[in-house]
Amino acid sequence: MSSEIPDSEAHAKAETNSLGDLLGEVTRDISTLMRQEVELAKVELKQSATRAGKGSGMLAGAGVAGHFVLLFLSFALWYALGLVIGLGWSAVVVAVIWGIIAAILAAVGRRELKAIQGMPRTAETLQEIPPTLKPSEGTR
Repeated sequence: MSSEIPDSEAHAKAETNSLGDLLGEVTRDISTLMRQEVELAKVELKQSATRAGKGSGMLAGAGVAGHFVLLFLSFALWYALGLVIGLGWSAVVVAVIWGIIAAILAAVGRRELKAIQGMPRTAETLQEIPPTLKPSEGTR
């Protein structure tokens, strides 16, 4: 069953109802539509948030597991080098390798953070809003 009104019924309704009644009906329909859209958005957002939470938890677990992999590979490298150059010096070598990796990651991360521009497109489009639509200091 369709909610559309045939043309003849629409003309009859327009002739019998006042303009105020018709506008009131349109307003109610728009209000109902907006409420339905908001409810749909809430349901979709809840589903997305649930999936994002599960995915984030899995990524956190993967990060912990990856940390242990690096830890035990570092121990293995330390021990293997220890057989060749002694355990003390092999620990220094492994520490220096991790220091170099940390320095490279810090430099790249700092460069990426300096490149952040904020929201340039949003700022640009906000400047295009006519002054009549912007909140004025007098109305606050």
